[in-house]
Amino acid sequence: MPSLEKLRREVWEANLGIFRAGLVTMHAGNASGIDRKRGWVLIKPSGMDYDRMRAADMVVTDLTGRKVKGKWKPSVDLPHHLYLYQHRPEIGGVIHTHSNYATAFALLCRSLPVYLTAIADEFGAEVPCAPYVDNQGDHIGETILQYMGKAPAILLGQHGAFAWGSTPREALKAAVMLEDVAKTCFLASLLGEPKPLPPQEVKKWWDRYHTTYGQEKKP
Repeated sequence: MPSLEKLRREVWEANLGIFRAGLVTMHAGNASGIDRKRGWVLIKPSGMDYDRMRAADMVVTDLTGRKVKGKWKPSVDLPHHLYLYQHRPEIGGVIHTHSNYATAFALLCRSLPVYLTAIADEFGAEVPCAPYVDNQGDHIGETILQYMGKAPAILLGQHGAFAWGSTPREALKAAVMLEDVAKTCFLASLLGEPKPLPPQEVKKWWDRYHTTYGQEKKP
């Protein structure tokens, strides 16, 4: 189990990561991570510009949203992060952005089919788009849970995108790759009508990417 300070730094780095990748501007969006043993969630402070943030600024709450550590208010999106952590124990990091190309699909309430091998690799299925829902209570969390599929990301109609993973770093990867493939698909749609890969081809790419790709992880 990572120490609280290690997790604090990971969450801070994930927030910096979405800013540096151009997935957010000023203070929009947020990244979080969870310490499952303690039941603590670390998240970006509300309304704080990314270029001002330090690791020490990450806000710590419990799974009910009660602040445990930190001098700032947590992100207003905290309830949605908490809902995912409460209902999906395999999730260790969550990211929310309004990245341009992914949100262009969300604006049109369009899911992102597996048009590319890169989508098959990272997501293994289409990235679904949930219908518009307001930001009251747990409506966003409930809607994400209802519409999420195999892919570690979802589009929210007329809103933006959420991505998740076993760690904040994995959630960052999903968010960055979502925007990258959404951009390619958007540009391709200007030239013609892309066609999804057949399911058997999606499985081939997914299986390879999650079994033999990259280096072996050290124990």
